[in-house]
Amino acid sequence: MVEVLYEDNHLIAVCKKPADLSQSDKTRDLPLADEVRKYIAEKYNKPGNVFLGIIHRLDRPVGGVILFARTSKALQRLNESFRTRNVSKTYLAIVRERPPEDEATLTHFLKKNEKQNRAYVYETEVKGSKKAMLSYRLAGRSERYYLLEIELHSGRHHQIRAQLAKIGCPVKGDLKYGYPRSNEDGSISLFARRLEFDHPVTKKRISITSPFPKGDVWKLFSNAEV
Repeated sequence: MVEVLYEDNHLIAVCKKPADLSQSDKTRDLPLADEVRKYIAEKYNKPGNVFLGIIHRLDRPVGGVILFARTSKALQRLNESFRTRNVSKTYLAIVRERPPEDEATLTHFLKKNEKQNRAYVYETEVKGSKKAMLSYRLAGRSERYYLLEIELHSGRHHQIRAQLAKIGCPVKGDLKYGYPRSNEDGSISLFARRLEFDHPVTKKRISITSPFPKGDVWKLFSNAEV
C-alpha cells in the first residue's frame, strides 16, 4: 500500500520502502511509480492511463521521501529545479565507524562504472569524473553505531554511499561499498528523510519529511533531533 506524504493536483510524494523500485528495471518487479499510478486511478476514478512524471530516484535498498509530478508542466518545472539544485535533500545514514570529524563537508570526484553499477571516488578530478559534495553532522550515537544527518549539494550516482565509504564509514549493510555484513531485509541503513523545493505552480517553499524509519537499529536513534 502506498504511504502518501503529500498530495495536490500537481504533485504527489510518497515514502518509498527499501525494497521498492523507483522505476522499471530488468528485474520486471512492479515499480513504485506503477503503484502510485494505481493509487491515483482508484482514488480519483480516472479511466485510462494516469500521467505520472518521475523527477528523481532512490537506490533500491534505500527508503524515504520520493516525489512525482502529476502534470507535464509540474514535471518540466521540477526537473529544472533539480537541475539547478534549487532543492534541499536531507538523508540519514547509520555507520559503524565514527567519522573523522563530527561535522564536515566532503568534496570528491566520482566516476561511475556502468558494468559494476558503482561509483569510484577520487580526491582530484580524473577523466570522466564529476564533482560531488555533501555535508554531514554526527546526529546520534549508540553503543555500536553512529547516526549521520547528510545534506546533498550534488546528485551523483551512489554519492552518499561512495563518499562515506571513502572516509572509512560505509553505510550499514552496504556490501557494495565495503560494509562487512548485509542487513537481514536486504536494505542499507540510508534513508531520504526530508525534501524541500519550490512548488512548481504556487512557488511556495514545500518541505516534506518522512516518518522516522522503522527497524531495530533505527530505534536506537528515534530520539535524535533530525
